[in-house]
Amino acid sequence: MAVAGDVENGLAAQPWRSLRLPEAPAVLAKACFGAAGYALLLCDLRGAWLERLDAAAVARRSQELNRRLTAGAPSLLARLHELLRALLEGRAGAGTAVSWHRDAEHLTLHVKSELSGLPFYWDFRCAPAPVPVVCQHLARPLLRMSLALQCQLQHLASLLLQKDAEIEDYRESGALLSRDRLQTEPFEEQAVLQRVLAESLAQVCGPEDGQAFADELQPLYIAVVQQGARTRRGSEETPELAAPHDEAAGATDSALPPEPPQGTSEPPQSPARSNGAAAEGSSPSQKPRLLVSKPKAKKAKGLFS
Repeated sequence: MAVAGDVENGLAAQPWRSLRLPEAPAVLAKACFGAAGYALLLCDLRGAWLERLDAAAVARRSQELNRRLTAGAPSLLARLHELLRALLEGRAGAGTAVSWHRDAEHLTLHVKSELSGLPFYWDFRCAPAPVPVVCQHLARPLLRMSLALQCQLQHLASLLLQKDAEIEDYRESGALLSRDRLQTEPFEEQAVLQRVLAESLAQVCGPEDGQAFADELQPLYIAVVQQGARTRRGSEETPELAAPHDEAAGATDSALPPEPPQGTSEPPQSPARSNGAAAEGSSPSQKPRLLVSKPKAKKAKGLFS
């Protein structure tokens, strides 16, 4: 069920967190709650699951699951936000119980807690996430993160090579280390990368796939998503800015003289003779057609201009 755009945009800006479920593999989760409803996205690296629910549907589901509870949608959304945040941060209280069920078409999280002193039950009923959603929240950001990390790696490698050159210059000038334990070998990029990769593959590709998204990478994920949103907004404005240029190009093309038909042996006339012949063939009442250039459209100002 569709929710407001602020919830959708807020979901894109949220980082991924590890959600620990009983007798289940580690699951990545991100969620956004607002006055209009909520959106929850789950991924166990084998599938992605999404639920969007507006405020009216939240109230109806609460009546379905909690007959004795008469809380309004704002209170329900606030309580759900609090419960899910506690689960993602690993600080769910003893009074909160979570179970899950998955089949080919749905993944359901069953949550049991309290609200206003009464038992509170809730089901997050997630359906398979559409491919565009998976690309937006996982594929594109992770690919861009890999490129950003590669740029960082190249920069660090260049710094190490500069440090080696500086150390070698000191040695040639007769400088000596005061402590032998500070002695280092010259940096060889390929050898170091191969050694680190061999040592880290077993840990990265282990059974704890949900921990592969380290907390240290969350700021990079958010920065990549925000930059992608700014780039997308800029690309959406480009066709509007290019339209006047296209119209001017079309007017220029239409003003060109027609090419003579193929197969004729008449030599090309000079511009002066062509203009004279056109003037003689036209009636006195007809006025020469003037080409008026259209003024260029003003360029739209960006947010940071």
